[in-house]
Amino acid sequence: MSYPIDRRAVLAGATLGGMTLASASAGAQAQARSAAATPEIYELRTYHLVNGPMRARLDTYLRGAFIPAARRAGCGPIGVFTVSIGPASPSVLVLIPHPTLADFAALPARLAADQQHVQAGAPFLDATPTAPGYASLDVKLMRAFPHMPRIEVPAGGAARLFELRTYFSPSDKTGATKIEMFDTGGETEIFRRTGLTPVFFAQDLTGERLPSLTYMLTFPDLATRERNWRTFGSDPAWKRLIATPGLTDPEITTGIDNIILGPTPYSQI
Repeated sequence: MSYPIDRRAVLAGATLGGMTLASASAGAQAQARSAAATPEIYELRTYHLVNGPMRARLDTYLRGAFIPAARRAGCGPIGVFTVSIGPASPSVLVLIPHPTLADFAALPARLAADQQHVQAGAPFLDATPTAPGYASLDVKLMRAFPHMPRIEVPAGGAARLFELRTYFSPSDKTGATKIEMFDTGGETEIFRRTGLTPVFFAQDLTGERLPSLTYMLTFPDLATRERNWRTFGSDPAWKRLIATPGLTDPEITTGIDNIILGPTPYSQI
């Protein structure tokens, strides 16, 4: 989806239907507390760049103008990443948590009214066709899962690698089933136990191949990532879950996109 976008139209048209949630025995009290919170809305921006001064110009704007202003507007923490392994390089991905869809829609006006943002961001905001800030910009909207309604920032700032994965499903029904597997069916618990540490899980509200879901994991390095994915794949509980009729990959997924990201020095995630 190209930017700028009609945020009010997205606000009116985004599908926010509920999903049937099975009860989970493990961590029931913690899940109940999480479910009571309103799930965040995630805006994922992908700035497509060309080699040259674009990257420095964008970094200066994000670090010195956009992130401080977006935090003042109630967004965050805000993650900024570059593609280490995957398509769309060079590019910069910006993950912006919004409290609600209304806050997503209101952000441009809040930024325009923030004089600190306008002044600090002037070199980027006033870019000309001969010196653009970026080549193009894609935006995806997501809604956090009910039982993981907030971004989980890696503890201690030790994470140096992030994995962004999107699962596509053949229908709304199978898409909801895959969400339930994560949200209340035990898959997230298996992830955590086997070292697949989540940053967020979300239902995609916009995209080219809906229905789909997207999640982000974090690891200290590639070797740990590979080892922990092997541990997950051989986990007995996972093997039982994925073999359950109605929950197998051929029944509820049609494909997976996957990219490896590195955080910028000023990323808040």
